Amino acid sequence: MSIDLTHMRKGTELLKRGFAKMQEGGVIMDVVTPEQAHIAEDAGATSVMALERVPADIRADGGVARMSHPDLINGIIETTTIPVMAKARIGHDEEARVLEALGVDMVDESEVLTPADPFYHIAKNDFTIPFVCGCTNLGEAVRRVVEGAAMIRTKGEAGTGNVVAAVQHARVVAAEIDLVQRSSSQEFETIAATISNGFRRLEEASEHMLNVVDTPFGSLNDVHTSVLEVLGEVREMGRLPVVTFSAGGIATPADAALLMRHGMDGVFVGSGIFKSENPVTTAEAIVMATHHFEDAGKIAEASAMMAGRAMDGLEIETLDVRMDQRGW
Repeated sequence: MSIDLTHMRKGTELLKRGFAKMQEGGVIMDVVTPEQAHIAEDAGATSVMALERVPADIRADGGVARMSHPDLINGIIETTTIPVMAKARIGHDEEARVLEALGVDMVDESEVLTPADPFYHIAKNDFTIPFVCGCTNLGEAVRRVVEGAAMIRTKGEAGTGNVVAAVQHARVVAAEIDLVQRSSSQEFETIAATISNGFRRLEEASEHMLNVVDTPFGSLNDVHTSVLEVLGEVREMGRLPVVTFSAGGIATPADAALLMRHGMDGVFVGSGIFKSENPVTTAEAIVMATHHFEDAGKIAEASAMMAGRAMDGLEIETLDVRMDQRGW
């Protein structure tokens, strides 16, 4: 008699969030070669993000940015002993399926790549593999958790070496969490309804009186129920119910420590390491500052470790493309 394994096809929420929990307190580094993966691992990174170009180069090159080539991802998987993540475009279920088949440990549904779906993100609950997603505010974060994200990161503005957007997003999320905690029952319902309306974007594109009833994540009624549940967890815990990292523009040990002091559970660093003058010492210094963010002496020591300049930064106001505005 054959054994029915269909109930085991999808990873449980507990397993997915458990993997994310293992990253807590750490640094996840973007790498484009096996050699860079070795540098990240030796520096103490908890995971690496395999991609063809760091965000600064994606920004400079322009055009459509897609999932990295499988050969590149496999080469990095084979060369490192720490977990390997990779990016898929927002709403591109098939890129995510390819990454899952390749055996990466987590998918980043990333605004750094060119979005594929203007209305919906990936239905992450349909996958065995865990996902991380970006946010600029509490509403985005709650919607991504409802869709199945096991980890959230504030978006920042990738590839700029400028931490101001990351700080903005961290402050907005924290302020809105405080608002939820102080809300009356009626105000709580209003906040939840506003968040749920983010799943109705398809209506805005129609010339007709379109009324969205179903989404890739279930009926709109079921989605709203899930929004209420996640928002209730936020009110009870005083934070998001999943591990929350910061990303986008972190380029120095002090940047990493700053975001940790804003309540982040860890940091993603991309261009900030491998666009610096000395990636080896920069990687080691950022890991040290992240681990000891409450100790100013250690942060000073980490800053002094950097041999050479940090990456050149960009003013946010001068950008032609705001990656942090991608996603809904």
